[in-house]
Amino acid sequence: MQNNFKSGFIAIIGRPNVGKSTFINHVVGKKVAIMSDKPQTTRNKILGVLTKEDYQIAFTDTPGIHKAKTLLGERMVNASYSATKDVDGIIFMTTPLKSVLKGDEIILSNLKNKHIPVYLVINKVDQLKKFNDIDLTIAIYKDLYPFAGVYPISVKENKNVDVLLNDIIKTLPVGPKYYPDDMYSDHSNSFLVSEIIREKILYLTKEEIPHSIAVVSDMKYDEELDEYEILSTIYVERDSQKRIIIGHNGDLIKKVKDLSKREIKKLLDKKITLELWVKVKKDWKDKPLDLSIFGYSKDEM
Repeated sequence: MQNNFKSGFIAIIGRPNVGKSTFINHVVGKKVAIMSDKPQTTRNKILGVLTKEDYQIAFTDTPGIHKAKTLLGERMVNASYSATKDVDGIIFMTTPLKSVLKGDEIILSNLKNKHIPVYLVINKVDQLKKFNDIDLTIAIYKDLYPFAGVYPISVKENKNVDVLLNDIIKTLPVGPKYYPDDMYSDHSNSFLVSEIIREKILYLTKEEIPHSIAVVSDMKYDEELDEYEILSTIYVERDSQKRIIIGHNGDLIKKVKDLSKREIKKLLDKKITLELWVKVKKDWKDKPLDLSIFGYSKDEM
């Protein structure tokens, strides 16, 4: 490894649906975080590692900061703020706005006294009728925090993302390569499989369902058949939600299974068998033991 190799950790923080997960998947070049148009899709801190010849950046995708109404919500918010500790820089991500949102003010107030670069990243500029309209958002947000730089970007159109990355690289310290070249995420395959299944449910359902599901997967590799046997349990809070996810004559759960299998095969690069079960765990989002079983304990998020 060359003597001037740079490395560091960058946390991405912001309210829900500003594009944090889309950004991290884009820059890493692999899908390490699931995406949907539903708020609070990301529940855990997700590490995405970008490794090049002369640098390595470990990005941390975080749950969207929101007003927590459950114990799960509280832990998600705490996970986001804890991700900003012991890092080399922070991306504060928002979207084009005509006035500052209260949620963004709260986030920035919690970043005060950080002696590291905080980058103002305004995503989704492709939605503006005129690019110059971004000037208003820049003006109102620059008054709130001494940002290290301002970056209007569009992940969708890959606009100005390279400018942001180049400036981050300049501020990184010279350091070791923390992760192997072929490592893109710090999560296990069973976690990624569960997230894929949850993503498909988010895509196929609406209303209260997205916030009420948890997925736990058990995997076993059969060497003789050269395939993974996967049993995933989808937990919901009420019987009515279970009926929705199963669907009429099992139609919806079959769609979840079919969509999930395609993506899981790509992830594992192996043949798979996938079995899905739906179980009811009443009010699991407010029960510490259930949260721990589902991977949402304080230490795991």
